[in-house]
Amino acid sequence: MSLTKLDLANAVYRSLDSSRSDAAAMVDEVFELIRNQLESGETVKLPGFGNFQVRRKSARRGRNPKSGEEVEISARRVVTFKPSAILRKRVNNA
Repeated sequence: MSLTKLDLANAVYRSLDSSRSDAAAMVDEVFELIRNQLESGETVKLPGFGNFQVRRKSARRGRNPKSGEEVEISARRVVTFKPSAILRKRVNNA
């Protein structure tokens, strides 16, 4: 089973005893803040959870697996996540 944005909003709703729409707005706002930070190339640090970072990948030659034809893969930015030591320990001990 996967955790969804609705699950997060419901957890906030139960935890803060606020309205469902307020809880959903809070979750949306947190995601929007993270998105904006990453779009501007900044790192998002969540202590005890991990870091989201934007990394640049340079252009390179690749191969189409279906046809075997070589293609140029353009430069791009990708988001990476590095879990904190606390999160890694909790996941490994689960």
